[in-house]
Amino acid sequence: MRHLQRGFTAISAIVILVVLVALGAFVVNVSMTQQLGSAQDVQGVRAYEAARAGIEWGLYQQLRNGACAGATSFVPPAPTLAGFTVTVSCVATPGTNGGPITYTVVATACNQPGAGACPNPAPGQRYVERRLDVSFNQ
Repeated sequence: MRHLQRGFTAISAIVILVVLVALGAFVVNVSMTQQLGSAQDVQGVRAYEAARAGIEWGLYQQLRNGACAGATSFVPPAPTLAGFTVTVSCVATPGTNGGPITYTVVATACNQPGAGACPNPAPGQRYVERRLDVSFNQ
């Protein structure tokens, strides 16, 4: 009887090792996915803040300088928004029946600009973009 039980411990140890390795690989995979998701969240917040800076710049251009025309792209200063490009456009719509002019400022921020402007029509992996619109009458 003792002869038939020989090697049972080795097989049990191998099965336990395989299960532990599979569990470890699963934990590493979940951890990596969590890290990438967190990094994308941070990039999204940075893109939002860059778009906000673009809105403020566009509003300043119109309200202080009276310059609401076309689209302009710029790169915010380092270090917090480095790596993002902001494209700001402003459109003036005349009011009906002599009403006030409606200005719409649109700021789009992205981390992979296409031809120096956002949005990028053919983005790569980990592309982040945020767009903000503001309308006001003057």
